[in-house]
Amino acid sequence: MTEQERKEKIEEVLTRGVERLFPNEEFVRERLESGERLTIYLGIDPTGPTLHLGHVIPLRKLRQLQELGHRIILLIGDFTAQIGDPDKSQVRKPLTHEQVLENARRYKEQASLFLNFDGENPAELRYNSEWLNAMNFADVIQLASQMTVQRMLDRDLFRRRIQAGNPVYIHEFLYPLMQGYDSVALDVDGEVGGNDQTFNMLVGRDLLKNENRKEKFVIPMKLLVDNKGNKMGKTTGNMLSLLDGPSEMVKKIMTWPDETLLLSFELLTNENLEEMKKRIETEHPRDMKLFLAEKIVSEIYGEEEAKLACEQWVREVQQKEQPDTIPTISNKGDVLLTLHEGTGESKSALRRLFREGAIRINGERIQEGEERELNSGDTIQIGKKRWYRVE
Repeated sequence: MTEQERKEKIEEVLTRGVERLFPNEEFVRERLESGERLTIYLGIDPTGPTLHLGHVIPLRKLRQLQELGHRIILLIGDFTAQIGDPDKSQVRKPLTHEQVLENARRYKEQASLFLNFDGENPAELRYNSEWLNAMNFADVIQLASQMTVQRMLDRDLFRRRIQAGNPVYIHEFLYPLMQGYDSVALDVDGEVGGNDQTFNMLVGRDLLKNENRKEKFVIPMKLLVDNKGNKMGKTTGNMLSLLDGPSEMVKKIMTWPDETLLLSFELLTNENLEEMKKRIETEHPRDMKLFLAEKIVSEIYGEEEAKLACEQWVREVQQKEQPDTIPTISNKGDVLLTLHEGTGESKSALRRLFREGAIRINGERIQEGEERELNSGDTIQIGKKRWYRVE
């Protein structure tokens, strides 16, 4: 890697998909430009049997850091998962260690789609039961003495639950301490995670400073959210699991709101964002989502599988929407005139349909006055049920 390439990679680490940097951008930049081999980790609690797209976002950031030569640790929270990160509305149901280990069974294999666990700079896999199982009650008291109740109530989900009259249990206060202690046990230089984990990651920063006299940087990543700010996942019914096949992934991505397109390209692809922004402004959202789906699925299943899955989606949608028998209309060159003479619809009514986006040519929505050359065999759709074939 040339010096220029290294600078560009560091800039990508600092900016792409990043919500903010702790303690500040200058500190993180200085550490990354120092030439030191830093230890950076991502912790994942195996509360479910598979990784999903929410995990892919920080894993991609870890890959950037691994490519810069840093020591990367993927930490499986097999101890903390038994307790569960406090939920927004109620206490989580505890899991047994056996359930947790069964959930984590595929994690390394799935993470290896993004991280290299072999080669000259292999990522490491660790489990936090290594040190948390070894703690006695005196150790827990000593750890708890480093955090105030006021500091814990800085976490908005605790405040909201208390305001709503929902109970907050003592063990839920202990969770951020245990997750934070991971930073101490691993003696890390930095941590990557979703921005919903910022509080826990900053607790780890405080503990590391207290116990090891060391400054840790934290890189909270943006979350993939819809236009209302809701996370794309289980609650919205469109969680993309790494157990999903290529076709299932494409189908789910094609249901994502149009407003998520640019954010999705930023978090889940390597595409140039300025170019993507221009294309999103000028091309049909469906076409851009199909392009996005192909890029995401390619990274998981390869380019050939992704292409076939996208082609299958197109075929299925066309077969579902397009009737078997379609009346033909003569090509008059101008789209408005062709439809006016071929359908008997008034020009004013057709102009209204154009404005409403109700007219498509070969599946692509067009606007009135748009330069478009009609060819024999083109299909024109008006609304959901009226179809015509140009001859």
